[in-house]
Amino acid sequence: MQTVRWRTSSYSTANSNCVEVAVAERVGVRDTKNREAGQLTVSREAWQGVLGALQAKH
Repeated sequence: MQTVRWRTSSYSTANSNCVEVAVAERVGVRDTKNREAGQLTVSREAWQGVLGALQAKH
């Protein structure tokens, strides 16, 4: 089993609604405030699509 490193945005604060992301063979996304709730896991390609869509909006 591969150990992953979860990362939180540097813009995250104690009272903000943020997610953590772990990039490995697949990409994991979880709620920073409720880590025990589980995670969403997607392919790297799908994650790149999410990032591209977010960048297009800004």
